[in-house]
Amino acid sequence: MDLLQSLFRWIHIVAGITWIGHLYFFNWVNAQFAPTMDGETKKKVVPELMPRALYWFRWGAAYTWVTGVLLLLLVYYHGGIMFDLGGSWGPIAIVMIVLVFVSPLIYDALYKTVLKDPKAGFVAGWVLAAVMLFLMAAVANFTFRAYAIHLGAMFGTIMAFNVWFRIWPAQQKIIRATKDGQPPDAALVALAGTRSKHNTYMSVPLVYMMMAQHAVFSANPITLAIVVLIGWGAVYWLYDKSKTVKGF
Repeated sequence: MDLLQSLFRWIHIVAGITWIGHLYFFNWVNAQFAPTMDGETKKKVVPELMPRALYWFRWGAAYTWVTGVLLLLLVYYHGGIMFDLGGSWGPIAIVMIVLVFVSPLIYDALYKTVLKDPKAGFVAGWVLAAVMLFLMAAVANFTFRAYAIHLGAMFGTIMAFNVWFRIWPAQQKIIRATKDGQPPDAALVALAGTRSKHNTYMSVPLVYMMMAQHAVFSANPITLAIVVLIGWGAVYWLYDKSKTVKGF
């Protein structure tokens, strides 16, 4: 088990670096560079650059997610560190875990409809994350490590869903249109851009949830909810910062 854990952690981190590195490149570098290209330059650059970058992006996401689930199985479900005193496997714990893994379907439905407005989506997203933390800690009696990593798993599952089922399908059509010298469908551009932004916001708290597995201080759901808010604030600042970085 220790050997498998070490192997999966290694793959998980390398794949995660590959995935999130490309995510930040798309959002903080390419998003500012792409508008500077004229039509002919885009026809040449986009079909050559983006498929290559998106290959590493989507497969980094896949390997990160798969090894993350395997680590949950080994470290938490098999390793017996899921519950505080008084907690055990039962309907409530099962429901919490099911919610983590069906969260992309709930997220997708909400952000297509009632949460399309960015401000509403920001506030509601934070509230939902805080509610999940409270339920896992106070109702399901998860340990601090367990509810921290399961919030991270929820973010990661939504992010992987966005990559494979929203961003990549949209980008294939956008790239083909650009190669043909046609304007891409504005709705697809907006969808890919929005979901990529959502992933960027979720990625920073997700990294903290991974680090929190080794925390030496006493923490609680309120602390982690505040961390999510701070992380999202940091991403907002970095988006602003990216607009000030210029080429020669």
